Amino acid sequence: MQKLTRNQEVVINALRAAEQPLSAYQILDLEKVREKGLKAPLTIYRALDKLIEQGLVHRIESLNAFVICDHEPHSEPAAFMICEVCRSTIEFSTDQLRRSIARYARQHGFHMAGMHLEVSGRCETCAAA
Repeated sequence: MQKLTRNQEVVINALRAAEQPLSAYQILDLEKVREKGLKAPLTIYRALDKLIEQGLVHRIESLNAFVICDHEPHSEPAAFMICEVCRSTIEFSTDQLRRSIARYARQHGFHMAGMHLEVSGRCETCAAA
């Protein structure tokens, strides 16, 4: 794993402290991020791009937000269960699903370019409320 730059450290620490996924602008609006001198959206996006490349952060497509990887860096696409109420996320492996979908795609002559799996619903806490 590459050593993180100062900006990447600031961004990843902001995501670690968050209780839910954050957009780049939400990260930028955090006081602790601004105190460290990060004031431009492009700075946040560059840091996020590198953190995603390293497998340390994932982008949640449906929320246009970012979360820390819950597992060791991995090559398989991440999948998420996302609570519609509190926006908490649970990351899970797509290994078996990806193989099954890839097989189905091949059978139908479809050439997969990528896969994003996001399941919406309610977490245990919000479902019980």
